Amino acid sequence: MKNKSTIYRLTTCAIMTALMCILGPMSIPIGPVPVSFTNLVIYLAVCLLGTKGATISYLIYLLLGTVGLPVFSGYAGGLAKLAGPTGGYLIGFILMVLICGIVMKKSHGNTIITIIGMAVATAVAYLFGTVWFVLQMQCSVWYALTVCVFPFLLFDLIKIFVAVGLGKSIRLALFKAKLLPQE
Repeated sequence: MKNKSTIYRLTTCAIMTALMCILGPMSIPIGPVPVSFTNLVIYLAVCLLGTKGATISYLIYLLLGTVGLPVFSGYAGGLAKLAGPTGGYLIGFILMVLICGIVMKKSHGNTIITIIGMAVATAVAYLFGTVWFVLQMQCSVWYALTVCVFPFLLFDLIKIFVAVGLGKSIRLALFKAKLLPQE
């Protein structure tokens, strides 16, 4: 079972990275900051891989985008995107992964606490990204909130619910297939 579990974790980590690379560029432009599906995959990765696997998966995605692969929103890539006005959200997602994973582990997968933890983790990513945006754009905090946070609240809440529901279903299927050890 140990080898099967290791293979599962490596494979799932690679799949989550690939999903981020596929869904991350697909975005819905609603202003200067588009609605991205990257955080949906991050939430799902946390549900399936836990803190360590999801963090590794996201860091690989971030590295791929930083070296120039067009995996960021709008099919962008490169250091300029990461260092640009919205790059703080990409970096803030690292904190989001860590917080989501820790909360999920401490709550033993309790759905309500996991959802609340993911919402708080998203708020931390928003905070980091918004401060970065304000510093880069030399704009007011209110302006940054109106273009970078408020339009995304409902979308991100929906993504959290989808990821938690889908994550539980996939985990159950993997347990039944004996591809995931009982924790």
